[in-house]
This record gives sequence, structure tokens and C-alpha cells, in this order.
Amino acid sequence: MHNPLKQIDTKEVELPETTYVRDIETKVFQSIVVQCLLRIDGIALVEGNLIDSLFGREPAERITGISVEQEQKNHSISVKLEVNVAYGVCIPDKADEIHMKVTQELSRLTGLHVSLVHVVFKNLITKTALMEAVTSDSKAASYSEEF
Repeated sequence: MHNPLKQIDTKEVELPETTYVRDIETKVFQSIVVQCLLRIDGIALVEGNLIDSLFGREPAERITGISVEQEQKNHSISVKLEVNVAYGVCIPDKADEIHMKVTQELSRLTGLHVSLVHVVFKNLITKTALMEAVTSDSKAASYSEEF
């Protein structure tokens, strides 16, 4: 006699693959770009950019002059940023420096591919105005070390 209870099905249960998701908010990308730009000589952030964002005067999801678009399918981002440049600075050389530093910093800190860095030079400013802008941005940045 054959007992059906003795035959045990030993099939292994197949579990679906685990999906890992990592979301990075736009504000994080913008803050990385701001910190990177503060270390580049000869440029200043568009007025109101850093100070307003640090003290909550800007909407929570944006910093004036820095826009970021994420492409979830291919894990990449594109960045458009607006800066003022000091008179006498070679704009093509400064654009190359900004492109390289922003791309390296974003890639290093987020692990994402930077597909585009679009730099818009908004205004030509004097060296005196540049020093004032950099000094006020640096003071505001010292109040917030959470970056």
C-alpha cells in the first residue's frame, strides 16, 4: 500500500528579487552644487540664492538659479545653474571648471551619472561686488554646517 502522506513535496519556494530604491530629493542636489560653487573663484551665486535657502525664505523644493532633473530609468541627473562672473574672468575656462567640479562632486556624493551641466552666466560683476557676494554667502554658509 502506498501512503500519500509520506510523499512530501520538496520544491523550494522561489522568492522574487529584492528591489532597492534610493530617492534623493532635489534640495540635496542643489545643496551639493551650492557648496561646490562656493569653492570656485571668480563667480558668485545669483543674488538671494544661498542666504534665502539657508534661512528658509525660498520654497522648500528649490534654490533660485539651480534646477535639477532626475532620470530614474538610467540613474542620471541634469543640472542647470545660474552664476554671476567677475569682470576679467575667462568665461569659457570658468565654464569648464564649473562643469568638471560640479560633475565630479555630484557623481561622487550621489553615485549617479551627471548627463548635463548647463551653466548660465547671468551677470558680469566687479571684483568688489564679487567679494561682497562671496563674503555674505560664506557667512551664511557658516551658519549651516549640515551640508
